[in-house]
Amino acid sequence: MPRLKGSADLLKDRRRRALALLDDGLSLNEVGRRIGCNASSVMRWRDARRRLGSQALEVRCSPGRPLKLIQSQRKRLVRLLVKGPLAQGYRTNLWTTARIAALVEQEFGVRYHPDHIGRLMHTLGWSPQKPGRRALERDEDQIERWKQKDWPPVKKTPQGWAPTSSSPTSRASC
Repeated sequence: MPRLKGSADLLKDRRRRALALLDDGLSLNEVGRRIGCNASSVMRWRDARRRLGSQALEVRCSPGRPLKLIQSQRKRLVRLLVKGPLAQGYRTNLWTTARIAALVEQEFGVRYHPDHIGRLMHTLGWSPQKPGRRALERDEDQIERWKQKDWPPVKKTPQGWAPTSSSPTSRASC
């Protein structure tokens, strides 16, 4: 059975209840059935209590793999990213995962695969952004004038585009 999810206090209370039932004379299997765990877990908690006392009930977190960048390095990375790619010598103002991976390796000596940079950025509160593709020569004022002046006479219907039928039996095609 996988370990139940919950706070450390909840898990500690579960262990305490299991050991109390065991002290009342119930078997390992019966305690496990009532608590909702394997008898081997109850046995492990019992043996740990014999060795360490009540300290054995404490829930230890499974730390997993250590972080490649410590918290201070992550804060420094965010400061570098906020300055933008142009400050790092890139020709465009767009961060890519490959660019961020290169920056991390250059600044901190830590290698990240570009595919994993997205996870790192998510933990830092950054989300992927896709820049709008706009021509550099684009003139927003001229576009707005065209929409107001030239577009209305070109439209086929006052409401804008309306679906039509090309079927010879449909009245809409007449």
